[in-house]
Amino acid sequence: MLDKLNRFLQKFMPFMTPLAVLLGITFADQLHHLVFIVPWLFAFMTFSGSLGSSFSDLKKVILHPLPIIICLVLLHLVMPAAAFGAGALFFPDDAYTKTGLILSFVIPTGITSLVWVTLYKGKTFLTLCIILVDTMIAPFAVPFILHLFAGASVEMNAADMMGGLIWMIVLPSVAGMAANQLSKGTAPKKLNPFLSPFSKIGIGVVVAINSSAIAPYLETLSSKLGGIAAAVLMLSITAYLLGFLAGKVMKEETAGIISLTYNSGMRNISAGAVLAIAYFPAPVAVPVIMGMLFQQILAASAGSLLNRMNHQQREMPATKAV
Repeated sequence: MLDKLNRFLQKFMPFMTPLAVLLGITFADQLHHLVFIVPWLFAFMTFSGSLGSSFSDLKKVILHPLPIIICLVLLHLVMPAAAFGAGALFFPDDAYTKTGLILSFVIPTGITSLVWVTLYKGKTFLTLCIILVDTMIAPFAVPFILHLFAGASVEMNAADMMGGLIWMIVLPSVAGMAANQLSKGTAPKKLNPFLSPFSKIGIGVVVAINSSAIAPYLETLSSKLGGIAAAVLMLSITAYLLGFLAGKVMKEETAGIISLTYNSGMRNISAGAVLAIAYFPAPVAVPVIMGMLFQQILAASAGSLLNRMNHQQREMPATKAV
């Protein structure tokens, strides 16, 4: 029963987040009172997503650090700088939108990237390592880089934000890895069939609640929503493209290119929304919520393109031989 539900939810993922955003805005009056449970839900989702990792995975990072370093540079320097540039160019007088764009592209890579990397036969070990390292540095990197690019524009409490990231991401990740390590790898097999469907449902619930919190501000920003959506979409596509090109330049095998594409393109967007709602004025969350609309759809589109390119590459030698 739960296994069937999990498989259905996995197929439904590209449509879940846009639907959750619409539900959150439609039922804003009922849902916005539940914002306080979002960090708890997110901690549960992080724990569930981390069960497949172990502390021994971190040791392997030392042996092949370059792809991980390149991905982290893209995630926390190149894309935040691009978001800063896009904000300055298209929204020069709107500090909240500029901050929201930067926040959307400074948060760590998404745990859900592992789902897509596994689905399209990428290098899951590389993805796990990027997720683990990025998770550990996020409480320090995110407030620092946000302050670097947007500190003078919007007031933020970096210490509280760091504490929130540690509570929502680092501690549940360590707990998940510890469960895996102590059980000698049996914890994921025992717990994932039960936790995975509820974790996916949790994504929808978190998105809906966070969307309800920004609903009152959407009317005042209605004239800008199209521009914000276009900027977020453009930056998101750029992030995927840079990850793909980085893999090509480093001459990674196909599986490695798939991993870098997804880890550069996908963000822990739910965490970004939680941070935006908790530590910034609500309009800052609007670009982040826009990112939620596109994330799973772009992930599915990227997978289709990668599949098509790989299929063409496999056919080329056969064509030449003929």
